[in-house]
Amino acid sequence: MTTAITTDRLDRVRAAAYRIRRHALDMGEVQGQGYIGQALGVADILAVAYTDQLHHRPDDPHWPGRDRFLLSIGHYAIALYAALAEAGFIPVEELETYGSDGSRLPMSGMASYTPGMEISGGSLGHGLTVATGMALGLRHQGNPARVYNLLSDGELDEGSTWEAALACAHHGLDNVTAIVDVNALQADGPTAGVLRTEPVTDKWRAFGWHATRVDGNDPAALLAAFDDMRTHRGSPAVLICDTRIGCGVPLLEDREKAHFMRVDPDEWQIARDQLSEGYHHA
Repeated sequence: MTTAITTDRLDRVRAAAYRIRRHALDMGEVQGQGYIGQALGVADILAVAYTDQLHHRPDDPHWPGRDRFLLSIGHYAIALYAALAEAGFIPVEELETYGSDGSRLPMSGMASYTPGMEISGGSLGHGLTVATGMALGLRHQGNPARVYNLLSDGELDEGSTWEAALACAHHGLDNVTAIVDVNALQADGPTAGVLRTEPVTDKWRAFGWHATRVDGNDPAALLAAFDDMRTHRGSPAVLICDTRIGCGVPLLEDREKAHFMRVDPDEWQIARDQLSEGYHHA
């Protein structure tokens, strides 16, 4: 059964994505730098996940029936904190403690600190392996919950990711959805120059996955793809999302050094103004 992509669904997602971006900018200003570009790039994906798709209970983060959302790219935590605040897992006011001593919101995601954070991130390439084990466990328990893993195109450099992809397909884990953020940039430079992974979609299909590629900054395309992934049966599914670093803030979209971005004190308000103008004129 296909769920209609109504104006109400789209409006909710777009509004949530705007607030996630706004939260990320506010957190970035606390530190004056950080993984702001990635947070702005994946905001639409997280808005669809937490506003429209995931079964969760923010007041009971360990509810057994919840869908598991695994952030294996730990440095994207700034984006996930914004989404968790939007979903009600943490108070919005707590976001201003981001990266501070004693905060529940460290710069790299830690499951032991933050409600709603399922795994600790840091070294890349482990998320899909954990997702495979979780999905097998849920199957054995007869639990219908799904496991989502947000990973980066840089993580496709890691052999462990492809080992997990093989295992997921071998076991027919159709309760797993991988989401690959393809922003074409990693710490050492453009992804294509570090280790060429294209054609990415063909590779996943060759590994036995149901693979779809969309514009990761198009909420309507994301909603349709997520709906398809949820109803797909017989094999794991992967959603490959082409995103733009700094999406929604022209000032930051064209930064030359965008993996770990430094933003001048006077630029934060300009960034917020550009974000607001783009949202309200969309």
